Amino acid sequence: MSAHKRPLSPHLQIYSKQITSVMSILHRITGVVLAIGSLGLLWVLVALSLGDAAFSATQACLSSGLGRFVLFAYSACLMYHFFNGIRHLFWDAGKGFAIQDVYRSGYAVIVLSAVSTLGIWWLALQGGAA
Repeated sequence: MSAHKRPLSPHLQIYSKQITSVMSILHRITGVVLAIGSLGLLWVLVALSLGDAAFSATQACLSSGLGRFVLFAYSACLMYHFFNGIRHLFWDAGKGFAIQDVYRSGYAVIVLSAVSTLGIWWLALQGGAA
């Protein structure tokens, strides 16, 4: 058999990054982070069931600087995945496929995710200060 000279498929480095591709990749990454983070929620629930000492240790871990960063990242992933999931539901219904709508909804997801994450943390920190 002779080797045929076939054209190679364009590699990812050839394509320029667009908001649609970046948001699609981020949606997948945040889904994985949420799945792994659910184990953290399980850890909190198990610690709660084991008694005061285990739950106090869990609270100490989560209230540390690293713990708060992890919780902040988890909540940001949750908000992004939530709003981008709603965007996908509109697409599943056949709405919002025009290029301007795709970009508008993409930027709306980013803004809503940031504002809601910051709002959640502002409320949480206000409640913790009282």
